[in-house]
Amino acid sequence: MAIKDTPEEWTVTATTTPFTGNKTSVRTDEVVMPDGTTVTRDYQVHPGSVAVLALDDEGRVLVLRQYRHPVRQKLWEIPAGLLDIPGENPLHAAQRELYEEAHVKAEDWRVLTDVYTTPGGCDEAVRIFLARDLSEAEGERFEVSEEEADMELARVPREELVRGVLAGELHNNCLVVGVLALIAAEGGAGLDALRPAEAPWPARPFEA
Repeated sequence: MAIKDTPEEWTVTATTTPFTGNKTSVRTDEVVMPDGTTVTRDYQVHPGSVAVLALDDEGRVLVLRQYRHPVRQKLWEIPAGLLDIPGENPLHAAQRELYEEAHVKAEDWRVLTDVYTTPGGCDEAVRIFLARDLSEAEGERFEVSEEEADMELARVPREELVRGVLAGELHNNCLVVGVLALIAAEGGAGLDALRPAEAPWPARPFEA
């Protein structure tokens, strides 16, 4: 039996948007259950995101330390950001985030994995890229602000990140998923067997 997620949509009899924020909103749907009853489901509507696991020639991963107010912690993360434009090519968004947050460019891009971060309460979909053959970006650094103005940048051996994940010391979703997917890919068919950078993404369709 193939283990594969499949599209499905249960009947929604009513929907409202009780909150609309700068980037996301909250939606309330009345959903018909299989037994015919109707229940209320509240969830965050999200434009989608991209993240970049940037791996250098020494086997180190580029990570950033950033304050995250909802959890009241400074988290080590991989570069990531929103899909700011509906239908935006996620590869272009990932290249932009790697430049803006780390002033780095990459010549080799692959899709590492696609995830829903919290499907029980948010429709956010994230595409995590693997970026290799890294070099310093040309030109001036992107001017950051707000939480990003306090970011720290480091290159950490992937083995140390795996240790931190399994020890419960690193918690960022994209870092955890990305690092463990990297190790799984290396131990399987290899990194060159990963999907191409512009592979289809049904969760957030785009034009290549």
